Amino acid sequence: MSSPHRQPSIAAAPSRPSAAEVPPDGSVDPRPTSPRGLPADAMTPDRTGAVIIPAHDESAVIGRTLRSLAPLAAHTGIEVIVVCNGCSDDTASVAREFEHVRVEEIAEASKTAALNAGDRIAASWPRLYLDADIEIAPESVIAVFDALEEPGLLAARPSYVYDTSGATAPVRGYYRARSRIPAPASRLWGAGGYAANEFGHRRLPEFPSVTADDSWFDAQFDETEKRVIATWPMRVRTPRDTEGLLAVLTRQRRGYVELGIPSSAGPRGVALLSSVRGPRSLLDLVWYVGLTAVSRRRAEKILRTNQRAWERDASSRAHVGAAQ
Repeated sequence: MSSPHRQPSIAAAPSRPSAAEVPPDGSVDPRPTSPRGLPADAMTPDRTGAVIIPAHDESAVIGRTLRSLAPLAAHTGIEVIVVCNGCSDDTASVAREFEHVRVEEIAEASKTAALNAGDRIAASWPRLYLDADIEIAPESVIAVFDALEEPGLLAARPSYVYDTSGATAPVRGYYRARSRIPAPASRLWGAGGYAANEFGHRRLPEFPSVTADDSWFDAQFDETEKRVIATWPMRVRTPRDTEGLLAVLTRQRRGYVELGIPSSAGPRGVALLSSVRGPRSLLDLVWYVGLTAVSRRRAEKILRTNQRAWERDASSRAHVGAAQ
C-alpha cells in the first residue's frame, strides 16, 4: 500500500505570477491556498538549495508544510531538513513519513540551536530558513533561490499574506489594522521565512541565542543587499483567538527589546489613524492598540522578572489538529 505522503512528481506549471497577481506583502488574505506547481524549466539538473525547518512540538502543522515542499524534496539537488528541537510530541515521526526529507533531533528546545544544527547538516546553497507552520509554494522557493544568484543580492524572502480564516473578530481586526501600516520594502522579518546565499551567510557564522531571529538576520544586511521577491506568497496562519495572539505579540516584543530595536509606536499610530475610513477600520484600530498595549505589559513583566519563556500560539495548531 502506498504511503499517503508519497511525493508527487514535478510537472509543468504556469509561469510565475505577474505583479498584478501577487497580493501586497503583509496583506490579509483568508482565501484557501491554491496549490502551485513548478515551471517546466525550474528544476534543471544543476539546481541546488536547502530548506531548513526548525520544529518544536509541531506535529499538528509539520505535515502541511512538508506536503507543500514535496516536489522540491523529490529533486536530488534540493535538501529539505527538519530539525526537531526538544520535542515531546511526534513531530519527528510525522516528518519521517515524507520521502526525501531529512529529519534530525536535538535535545535543546531552541529555534536558533536548530537553525545552527541545520546549517551544519546542509551542504547546498542558497538556504531558506522556514518556520514549521508556514506553507510555501515550491515555485516561490525557486524564485527566491533564482534571485539570490544576482550579483550583490545576499538575502531575500518571498512575499507573504496573513490567513485569518477561523480567527475571532478581535484577531481579524488586529491583522487588518496591521496590514494597513506601511513597512520597509526590503524587510525580511515578520514573514516566517528568510533566505541567504553562501556569500550572505558569511555575515552570520551562526545564529545567536536571540528570540527575534528574523529581526537579527534582517539587521545583518544593508537595504541594497536584501529584497522581498514578488511571487506566490508564503501563507502565515494567524492565531485563532486573542490569547494566542497575545502570546505571539509578547514574544515579538521581548525579541525587539533584547535586540535594542527602538519602538515604532509613534509612526505606526500616525499611519493607522490616517488609514481610518469608517467604523470598521476604527474598530480595527481599537483592537490593534488594545492588544498591543496588553502584550507590551506582559513582555515588560517577563523581562523585569527575568523569566525564561517561549510564548506560543496554540490556537492555530489546535485548529489544524482538529481538521486532521
